[in-house]
Parts: sequence; structure tokens; C-alpha cells
Amino acid sequence: MKAIIPVAGAGTKLRPHSYTQPKALIPLAGKTILGIIIEQLQAAGIQDFIFVVGYLGEKIEDFVQQHYPTLNVHYVHQTDRQGVGQAILLTRDLVQGDDIFIVLGDTICEYDIKSVIADSRSMIGLRKVEDPRDFGVAEIDSSGLIERLVEKPQIPKSNLALVGIYRIKESEQLFRCLENNISQGVRSHGEYSLTDALDCMIGQGIPLKSFKVDNWFDCGRKETLLESNALLLKKFAGEIPTDHFENTVFIPPVVVGAGCLIRNSVIGPNVAIGENTAIQSSVVKESIIGSYTTLQDIVVSDSVIGSDTLLRGETRSLNVGDNTSIDLG
Repeated sequence: MKAIIPVAGAGTKLRPHSYTQPKALIPLAGKTILGIIIEQLQAAGIQDFIFVVGYLGEKIEDFVQQHYPTLNVHYVHQTDRQGVGQAILLTRDLVQGDDIFIVLGDTICEYDIKSVIADSRSMIGLRKVEDPRDFGVAEIDSSGLIERLVEKPQIPKSNLALVGIYRIKESEQLFRCLENNISQGVRSHGEYSLTDALDCMIGQGIPLKSFKVDNWFDCGRKETLLESNALLLKKFAGEIPTDHFENTVFIPPVVVGAGCLIRNSVIGPNVAIGENTAIQSSVVKESIIGSYTTLQDIVVSDSVIGSDTLLRGETRSLNVGDNTSIDLG
């Protein structure tokens, strides 16, 4: 089985951070979005990965090479981004008819991945949402088989959203549907959709089974990124060696990267701090702080602060990109 992870998007909703980092490399609970996805797939026994890269793709390649050097990895470049469907079709020659496990590069979920891999059928992850109009939507029968898939319907007939996880056995049939849709110009909301191709497979009589996603961590916007950070910190955060940090109180859960210098501060709850960051005489809570960043005499709450950044001054709710210097004094 080969894992396909599309990470070519520009991540416009996470700007200014996505100007300098691919969305998949945004820090989250002491890890990265992409790192959490890779480790989840690795733990299930998958070692063959295909990454569809585009915007800042060299940073994806550097990250994977540095942190996961034992993976069997291929990269496909999507230079003209026309949707996830087009991105998946670019992997056809590498897949060569094998089973595939597609996970969108901003999708972190908790589910029984081993049972999904072991199942003899193609499967799609679903979760109930309050407003399904921004998602692919599935209509299922009483046995859990998917009867129809629609991309971002204006009048949804179901509240079951596609979360971005697909285990496909009939990969060549999927590629044929994608190829046919693209050749005929079948688009949804201006893009070639994976959802439309999967609905094409259903129309050809290929059974697609749904499976339940227990938790879905939304990483699409600053507010939901911070919510996901808080939830995942409960899973990944460990003990902080408080004797390493002078006159500092930690309110868990907190993750502190290697090489940090923190003194005379209060950190937490729900804070993730990157490596080699310096914090002095500050209060930080409910925030993500990048690497090689300096905070001095400041109260930071509900904020995402990029790397290589200097902040001094007053209380603010901030959304600051990399390579920034701000003096609020």
C-alpha cells in the first residue's frame, strides 16, 4: 500500500504564516501537521509515501528527509494547481495499480487506522458536522455503504462530511475516473475534485464503505489551529523539567522545544514553544510560539507567533508570521 499526501496548497487562510512555511509544516503541539500524519501512517505499517508538492515544496522535501530518512519517498510536483483530483492523478505512474491511502496534508484525525487498512473494501472517513456546505458530503445507506458523494453542496442532503482520508483498493479505476473528469472539464467550484471522481466510481458499481472518524482536528484557520493545539497537547505533552528554567511557572499542558531559555515567566495552559526560543518576564497562554523567537515583557494569549520573531511590549492577541520584529513598548 502506498500513502499519497497532497501538500501543494498555498494555505491562504493561515497567512501570514503560510507565506514562509507550507501549511503542512505549521507547528502544532510540539510537532507539525505533516509530522503527525506521517507518524500515524508509519505506526500502521505504511512505509511507501508519495507527496504531491508545489508551493514551498522544497521545504516539505527538506523536512521529510531530515525527520523521516528511512521512508521510501517519492515527490510529484503540481505546478498548476487545479484541485486535489488533479494532484492525485499526477501520482498514477508511481502507484502502478497498488492500493492507496490518501490523506490530505492538513487532515489530522483519530480513528482505527489498522482496521481500515485491514478491511477488504475501499473506505472513506466521515464525520458529522453542523454546516456541511464547505465540505464534500456523503449520503449513505443503512449498512454504511456510500450511495452518493457531492462536493460542497448548497443544499446538503446529509451532514456527513468527508474529512480527507481515503483508502482505495481500486486505484486504477479511480485514476480512470479522474482522467475522464479532467478530459471532459468536470469541475466543482472551479477545481477538479477528488469527490467527483469517487462518485464516478460509485456510479460504476464499485462499493465504497464509510468509516467513523472519532476526532477531527481542524488546522485551517488561526482560531481552529489553536483549538486543535490545545486538544493535541493533552495527547503529546509530557513533563517539563522546571529546574531548567529560572523562576518560571508552567501550567500544563505545555510543550517546550530543545534549547529554550525561559525565565521569570508564566507559561500555559495550552502552549507549544518551538526550539531555541527565549522568553523573559512574560506570560504566555493558549498560544503557539515558533522557533528562534524572543518574547520580552509581554503578555501573549490566543496567539500564533512565527519563527525568528522578536516581541516586546503589551498584551495583544496576535497572528504574526516568520522573520518579524515587533516592538509594542
